[in-house]
Amino acid sequence: MATGEWAAGARVPGVRELAVDVGVNPNTVQRALAELEREGLCRSERTAGRYVTDDGDRLDRLRVELVGDAADDFIARARGLGLDRAQIQRLLDDRWNQHDGDDRAR
Repeated sequence: MATGEWAAGARVPGVRELAVDVGVNPNTVQRALAELEREGLCRSERTAGRYVTDDGDRLDRLRVELVGDAADDFIARARGLGLDRAQIQRLLDDRWNQHDGDDRAR
């Protein structure tokens, strides 16, 4: 959902299909999908299955949350290695520039 692999409004594959795809028990998938519904990231339609939310703002917030968590981990690790803010910023700038034009760095 966050990456757009499942677009807003798209039908989510069934529990059994997802379980096979990711190699986990269907009960685990069912619990994960229920949590996604609680978080407002998908909705269930009685006989039609589950669908990714149409709420683009909610999906944008999810992306920001995920990147924020990754940034916190990165900062903690960089500080643990003794890097200061200027070094970290240079590293990020250099890496960002290396990925200019790369679809993953949109």
